[in-house]
Amino acid sequence: MQVPYSQKRIKIFCQPISTNLKRKMEELADLAETLLLSLTLAEKQLPEKLWIIKTLQDLSTSEENCKFMMTAQAPKILCSHMNDVDPSGKLLFCSSEILWNLLEKGSKEEIINQLSNVECVNALKEAFLNLFLRASSHYDRQLRNDILVISTLIAQNPGAPMIETGFAKQLILVATSFEVKSHKPLVKGFKLTYCYEDFEWKKLLFNMLTVLSKDLCTVQLLHEGKVMLALFHYVKPNQKPGVRDWSVAQYEELQLHAIATLATMAPLLVEDYMACQGNTRLLMFLKWCAGNDPFFGQGNSFHGTGGRGNKIAQMHYSLRVLNSVVSLGDAAANLDLCDQGAINQLLSILKSTANNFKEKEDAIVVEIQTDIFLILSALCENNVHRKEIFGWEGVDTLIQFMKMDAKKFYSGLGHNHLLFSTLDCLWCCVIGCTILEDYFLEKEGLFTLLDLLVLNETNVCNLILGILVEFCDNPKTVSHINAWRGEKDQTAANLLINLWRQEEEEMGVKHDKLGRIAGFENLPGLSAKDFVTLAVIRRYLDFKVGEIWGEVCAELKKEKFYRPVTADQEALQDITEAFENVGMMVLSLQNEMLESKQYQELWEEEKSYAKIQFLHKQKEMVNKSWENLLIRTSNYEALKRANRLQEKSIEESRTKERQHNATFHPTEIKGLNITVAPGRLATVESSSAELTRGPLTDTELALKKFPIREGAFKKVEEV
Repeated sequence: MQVPYSQKRIKIFCQPISTNLKRKMEELADLAETLLLSLTLAEKQLPEKLWIIKTLQDLSTSEENCKFMMTAQAPKILCSHMNDVDPSGKLLFCSSEILWNLLEKGSKEEIINQLSNVECVNALKEAFLNLFLRASSHYDRQLRNDILVISTLIAQNPGAPMIETGFAKQLILVATSFEVKSHKPLVKGFKLTYCYEDFEWKKLLFNMLTVLSKDLCTVQLLHEGKVMLALFHYVKPNQKPGVRDWSVAQYEELQLHAIATLATMAPLLVEDYMACQGNTRLLMFLKWCAGNDPFFGQGNSFHGTGGRGNKIAQMHYSLRVLNSVVSLGDAAANLDLCDQGAINQLLSILKSTANNFKEKEDAIVVEIQTDIFLILSALCENNVHRKEIFGWEGVDTLIQFMKMDAKKFYSGLGHNHLLFSTLDCLWCCVIGCTILEDYFLEKEGLFTLLDLLVLNETNVCNLILGILVEFCDNPKTVSHINAWRGEKDQTAANLLINLWRQEEEEMGVKHDKLGRIAGFENLPGLSAKDFVTLAVIRRYLDFKVGEIWGEVCAELKKEKFYRPVTADQEALQDITEAFENVGMMVLSLQNEMLESKQYQELWEEEKSYAKIQFLHKQKEMVNKSWENLLIRTSNYEALKRANRLQEKSIEESRTKERQHNATFHPTEIKGLNITVAPGRLATVESSSAELTRGPLTDTELALKKFPIREGAFKKVEEV
């Protein structure tokens, strides 16, 4: 009996679907984009909205879903709903997590562009301020820091409306609220808890100040927020921490971060810097850094690199602040710095670092020394009094650093930059002060300078040559240059000549066998006009010098000086005539080039006409030969005349003397009326296509043989 279908017992074996398959199905179904669009439908339904946001949070871990969410303007939609009423706070947390996932999985630039509008920035500002005021738990403080990081990324976009929304002003107020007391309601009752989240939050605020300072429109806000005063709060040794205070390691990290931020802010707020007595504070702090007071730096942070167990990191960033201020060239700031003995103090630090870290140098120490030389260069340039303060001690220090081992230039620690700054300091702090120049020469500093020139370092070679030129104004310099000897008794003159040759090789200047310049000869691809210009280029230096002398003469006439003395007048006249002769010579050379070019063109034209004439003559000869052939073949009398002429010419060409008893065999066959040499084979020439005006009838005729048998043509096989 057949059992009905409904009564059959069917066993269904279900297998779970893999996570990857489910994820792929979600991506293909555009689920993330659909859920984003459905947020507007659940705007007043908090439970449904939370479920949608949580689902989007799970989906945002996939790169493909992030792409779909970006297409659906997810950042903008999330910002518009993150501050909706939610007692649990999960809506804001999940929204921030989704934004983080989008930044990590998607295009950061595109996301920041979508968030850089007034609506999104206002939403982030509202969320940040709410968390700032009510952050009482670890969860709230961590979420506050996340919102601040996202805001910092947006602030890096120049088009973000941070100032227009008032967010920048409030961030500056919050960043300085701990160091600068304010009576504004937003920060009036705020107190730090010194927990790890607040520590990270403080560093993020320093970073936000640096980002905001890149927009010059925020300078006024930074001034009003007393940012310089807040940052200088950390430019002092750490006092003994209390129970409710930052730990030693935390304070050190905040201190270094604040001083690094100060290096960015100080050039923008010079007046605030001077009002806070920035030079005095920094010099006192540097004195502490160079002192022997016990201090054990932790060196755990990014800014604390190289500062473990010492105060090198603090010195490093303090000098960076000074360098940024001095490089502005502000007269008041530089004068105040020099009046407080900054030059001698910096030289003392320079000597101490050279002695204390002689055996073990690192990149931070080298950078400190480089910054000191740059600061001294900026302070002493074009000021003889400050150069005298630099003094003999500074010259000795310069020579010591100029004698560094050449192998260090390739160590990767920055010794090449150190050498460059040392030479720059030599130029700015010594040259121009006769006392220091003479002392430098007495200490054989010029010999050290020439020893450096022998190394032929590309970056400093020009600087060394410039220093030598400036030193030549001192009458004692030439004797020192002539007295110098290098390896294998090399002289300074030979060194300079070798440098000249190397420079010519790098420039690709060509020479002949005797060493003369051939770079202006046999240049390919130049026209006559180019050669005319090249003649001027060859004598450019002469023309330039002549132009300068012409300007000198013109200035003398313009200023209405009396007539120069006879010797000077004759010298001016000779110089003027010499350069006029150079101009006439170049003009004559240019005329010769143009005439030569014209002659060359005429010769090429005549050559072309001769070739055309030759081709016409050949064509006439071919036509005449063809006409003679037609006459001979169509007129029998003409053929006989041609035959007789041929026989006569053959007979005349033979020798007249004949040997006795010699037998002569005739080479012609009697009775033939042809004008070609006879043979066993006859070549039949057909009329050319130009005369027949068409192809031959049978092109295979030349490949066929037709013997004559019984008066008829018969085709036989080809042998």
